[in-house]
Amino acid sequence: MTSSSVRISTRKSLGQHFLADIRTAGRILNAADLSENDVVVEIGPGRGVLTKRLVERVKRVVAVELDSGLAAALPARLEFPPNLTCVEADARIVDLAELIAPDTSYKVVANLPYYAANPIIRRLLESEPKPNLLVVMVQQEVAKNMIAKPGDMGILSVATQFYAKAKMVCSVPPKSFRPPPKVTSAVVRLDVLPSTAAEVASEEDFFTVVRAGFAAPRKQIRNSLSHGLKIEPVAGGLILKQAGIDATRRPQTLDISEWAHIYKAWSETSELQSKDS
Repeated sequence: MTSSSVRISTRKSLGQHFLADIRTAGRILNAADLSENDVVVEIGPGRGVLTKRLVERVKRVVAVELDSGLAAALPARLEFPPNLTCVEADARIVDLAELIAPDTSYKVVANLPYYAANPIIRRLLESEPKPNLLVVMVQQEVAKNMIAKPGDMGILSVATQFYAKAKMVCSVPPKSFRPPPKVTSAVVRLDVLPSTAAEVASEEDFFTVVRAGFAAPRKQIRNSLSHGLKIEPVAGGLILKQAGIDATRRPQTLDISEWAHIYKAWSETSELQSKDS
């Protein structure tokens, strides 16, 4: 069975928009700095526009596809390349350790469904083993949030840049897909940092504080943090004072090191309160 004999239909329930523009595919692959010794995890291979070029360039491709029909058809569509492994799985919950051998460096290339982009990226950055590099296609507004600087940052900005250096590669218009989505997409390159951007005792607790800080992002950080942590504004103000942060600033103006200072002050305050009780 050749690629021309395999016909694939889209499933709206999975938010499928298949990349059809060869020029955009080339820009994604170039951004990944591929070599013949690379191992690549491709998430959402779809009809294989990227997969076809990946198997020609790298040592091994592990394609993770949620759609059972697409997963079953992909190897035949590409004429069974020996360096392709296609796995039917949900990238939001898949065990990366089962896909990648221990101590194996790998990269991620992905055209992510809009509805699942954030949890997939978060899982890749937080789980082990982590990739060295990710090149992902997401909704353009999500991409802008991922690369945002202090002044425009949100939870996704902090969550991304805590683990990786983020860079915009290109915008991708709707006409580059079949069927075309209603919004513009963008490609982002994430170079995973050798260690997190700030040293914290607990990453889970750090992000508890960050989420609390963005609970009311239009308010001053004192009020937003207090609301998110369910504490009195006075207590929130004391945490910020200990962290050396102006309580009247907005959450989106803080950089990662400042969030780490707030987390540390909150941790120390919580520890003292638990001892007193």
